[in-house]
Formats: sequence, C-alpha cells, structure tokens
Amino acid sequence: MDPHIRQIPAPGVFQRLATLFYDLVLLFGVLMIAVTFLIIPYDLILGVPFPHDERFHRFGLRLYLLTTIGLFFGFFWLRGGQTLGMRTWRLRLVREDGAPLRPRDALLRLLWATLCLAPAGAGLLWMLFDRDRLTCYDRLSHTRPIRVKD
Repeated sequence: MDPHIRQIPAPGVFQRLATLFYDLVLLFGVLMIAVTFLIIPYDLILGVPFPHDERFHRFGLRLYLLTTIGLFFGFFWLRGGQTLGMRTWRLRLVREDGAPLRPRDALLRLLWATLCLAPAGAGLLWMLFDRDRLTCYDRLSHTRPIRVKD
C-alpha cells in the first residue's frame, strides 16, 4: 500500500452509511427504470404481459437486474472513482496504490461487497475493528475509499 494513501483519513461509519443509503436510493430508481424498459416493450411487442411466474423469465429478470447493478457501480467507479453518493459525501474509491480502479478492481469490489454485506451488513461492521477503518470488502478487493477535498 502506498504510504501516502494510508495518511489520507478513511471515512467514518456515518459517512459510509450515508453514502451507501444515497447510492441505494439512486440505484432503486435506476432499477425501476430498467424494469420499465424491459416490461413495457415486452408487452407492446409480444402483446402479452411479462410472464413473472415462469422460472426462465424470473432467472432472466434477475440476471438483467444484477447486470444493471454492476453497470451502475462500474460506470461510476471507473469514471472518476465516485458514485453520486460518494461525490455528495466527498469520497473517492482508489486502489491500494492510489491509482484509479481498473475494470477488474471494480468487479472484484462489487463481488466481495455483495458477499460481505449479504449476512446483515457484517462486512461493513468490520471497519469498526480495523486499524485503517476499512471494511472486509475493501481489504479483499485491495481498494479503499478516501476523503477528497473540495
């Protein structure tokens, strides 16, 4: 890890939760629009309602939504290292060496965050005991949020 990056103070729990909440509200809106763009054309083109009860269609819809989530975070993390919530709370996501994220870094972070946050947000609580206030998915993906000045 770059020693200069370690000197930049990591965000606290409140700042991380506020950023997460802000991004989840935005993501919810994006997912609503994504579903609308899927279901309305399905109804118009085929003339039948979207079959929610068929296993294949449910799987396809879940895959579509997961892809949308990945594209949402990947787009922002790879373009400046900030989601809209991170920009609001003045955070930026960087690699351990201080460089911007690459696509592989963004994918790993998203996968580790999903696995670590699934058990009731336990991965986020890790930062309460970490010497650098990093979450377990920060450590596992070799990324870290840093505070940025105006």
